[in-house]
Order: sequence, then C-alpha cells, then structure tokens
Amino acid sequence: MAKFTLYLVRHGQTYYNVFNKLQGWSNSPLTQKGIDGAVQTGKRLKDIKFKAAYCSDLTRAQKTMSLIFDQNQTFNSITPIVSPFFREEFYGYFEGLNMDETWYQAGAPHGTPTFADIIDQYDMNTAKDFLKEADPFHMAENAEEYWHRLQQGLDLITTNPNIEDGDSVLLVSHGNTLLSLVDRFSTPGQFDLRTRPANGSITKMAVDGQQLTVTDYNK
Repeated sequence: MAKFTLYLVRHGQTYYNVFNKLQGWSNSPLTQKGIDGAVQTGKRLKDIKFKAAYCSDLTRAQKTMSLIFDQNQTFNSITPIVSPFFREEFYGYFEGLNMDETWYQAGAPHGTPTFADIIDQYDMNTAKDFLKEADPFHMAENAEEYWHRLQQGLDLITTNPNIEDGDSVLLVSHGNTLLSLVDRFSTPGQFDLRTRPANGSITKMAVDGQQLTVTDYNK
C-alpha cells in the first residue's frame, strides 16, 4: 500500500447550512455563496496533480466536486469515484430539523445540552450513539453503523492499486464526516472539534497503508 496525501474538502454552503438544519442524507441546493466558495476551493487546489478523486453521492458534494474539477486541468485524466460510503451521518428522525434543538434532545438527558458539550465531555462516537438513542424511530446511525459504512469508503481509497507513493488524492464529503475522521485519526486535543469545518475548507491526512494521520484541519 502507498504513502500519499489525502485532501478532504467539505461541500459548499447549502440552504440548510444557512437555516441551521441537519442535512445528513437529505439535501438542499448550494447557495450562490456555496457555489462561489467551491470555485475558490478549486482555485486553491488547481496546481495539485491528483491521482484519484472520491466523492459522496449526495448532490451537494457532487456539485462541489464538479466545480472543483472545473478549476483543475489535471482532472481531465481521471473520473471521480462516487459512493454512498462517503455520505454524511444519517440523522434519522432528525433529518431536516434544527441542529441546536436536535443536539439538545440528544445530549441534555446526559447532562450535555449542546453539541460542543458532548464533544467536550465525550467524543464524536458518543454523539452518534446519543442521537440514535433519542431518535423515536432509532433509525439514525450510531457509531458502529456509521463506521462500518465509512470504513468501506476508506478501504476503497487505501487499496486503490493506481495510487503510488507521493501521490495526492481528493475526497469531497461532509461536515460531521470530516469531524469524525479528525476525531479518530488525530492526537487527542490536537484540534478543536467544537469548531466545525467551514464549507469548502481543506483538511489533509497523511496515509501510510491503512494508517491515517490528520496533518491539517479546516484550512
């Protein structure tokens, strides 16, 4: 397996982002700010020769990927791999509902009434478990279900035989997915996980076989 750099980009701003609603597997279109931001992200990455590219199959991520591709001539020779493995966490009953109110319902019974409180006292996996517990249908993904899905996506990347030492690879995904990756693959306390990655932001990971290490967050 190769040693390479994985660039993780959060999709551009959507209307649900503006309205402070959980999107999960739901979708809302990119705002004009989101479109412009994705173009700017593409320009920041335009001189990087990517060997492979991956993307969530949700519309907001695919649109962001397309706008990034338009700014980078090296993408002419590759086709992005689009997969549901890279989707955002599924929020079940809470899809499309107010983010702050949802995390209050999930965390308050445990003495953590905000998302930041949950992260301060626990971690991202606990946040997922709390949400599934609070979901009256129990359809939201808990940590085990979430990582079973996402790990299949990570395996797609790390086992790609075309990726060689020193290559660069792009992944366009989602806010809580990036937070989850940073939570799992960084040193505790290295990054402030109470700060969500900005739309269009770039996070970088060093990949060595199946060993992943976060090197930059939310740039």
